[in-house]
Amino acid sequence: MHLPYIKSVRDVGLRNQRVLIRADLNVPIKGGLVTSDARIVASLATIRLALDAGASVVVMSHLGRPSEGEYANEYSLAPVAQRLSQLLERNVPLLAQPEDCAAINGGEIGLLENVRFLVGEKSNSAELSQRLSDQCDVFVMDAFGTAHRAHASTHGVAELAATACAGLLLDAELKAFQQTLSAPKKPMVAIIGGAKVSTKLEVLGSLADIADRIIVGGGIANTFIAAAGHAIGTSLYEPELLDVAKDIASRVEIPIPVDVMVGKAFDEATPAIVKSIDEVAADEMIMDIGPVTARAWAETLMDAQTIMWNGPLGVFEFDQFGEGTRVLAQAIADSSAYSIAGGGDTLAAVDKYSVTDGISYISTGGGAFLELVEGKVLPAVEMLGRRSA
Repeated sequence: MHLPYIKSVRDVGLRNQRVLIRADLNVPIKGGLVTSDARIVASLATIRLALDAGASVVVMSHLGRPSEGEYANEYSLAPVAQRLSQLLERNVPLLAQPEDCAAINGGEIGLLENVRFLVGEKSNSAELSQRLSDQCDVFVMDAFGTAHRAHASTHGVAELAATACAGLLLDAELKAFQQTLSAPKKPMVAIIGGAKVSTKLEVLGSLADIADRIIVGGGIANTFIAAAGHAIGTSLYEPELLDVAKDIASRVEIPIPVDVMVGKAFDEATPAIVKSIDEVAADEMIMDIGPVTARAWAETLMDAQTIMWNGPLGVFEFDQFGEGTRVLAQAIADSSAYSIAGGGDTLAAVDKYSVTDGISYISTGGGAFLELVEGKVLPAVEMLGRRSA
């Protein structure tokens, strides 16, 4: 994995400058309140750096998927502005239009309303890119979670701004991936969960060339279990990808569980039953790895030097099918390996099992995480590289 040299916000003079920061503040909101502020907290280091330098600071982000160009109250960043005000202990006004950035003075901060309310955001229009770049002397890209999108607020403005650089969060994310993918300490184990092989096909293919072992979980695992010749009952799997699974398994070690947790229905009240991998009945579905497998796989993680985790091992949102994910999450945390975890469900599991402090780096990216692993160039990163040359 090769990343271009990218200028960091630490290398740029910010005093008395107009600084526009693209952050990823796409957080869950319920009843007008932010229910998880992890992404807001992750953006604070860059924001504080700019404020402490006396810059006039405007932060921008998207939230959800509104119809472009149309205001919708449910997608307003007003609750985010409120939470940001609390965290920074200062007023953070919400700015309706890019031109309103002019009202922010040195040492002050504003939050631009949802960039997806602006026509031309997703199409990376030159007009919107120019409107945004006109509001700043320095553009800081700090939204790793949207770095794989070539939008006006992530890519177009970076091309046109007088100075463009990476924020502290983006810089840390890229360094973590460089350490994990460029020359990982061996042995390297990847844990890849999720519903479908098809959504992680390129990830699995790339990791087969880097990792020494790939542990697969969720619906992905069922496809590999079926490819190994085992009956999987009514389990979710992709029969059309059995040959692909066999091919990947021929290139890298992918262990098959010796026991599994099954249920009769995909339901929170379904009792969990331990079954040997050869005993899954026609009316049962695999919902998690079994206790023997969980202990054995956790033991193998103790020898790893690098661990990458993306996706749970089972239906962990149902407690009776969460033990496999819990045991491996704890093993990752207890391991001395360099570990990186990312993806929405993964972060929820990290939270649920309280293993945050034991993981070396927790990535804020979902799609961007996967695309970097696939070896793809992230458009926003590529643009920052060009501007830094």
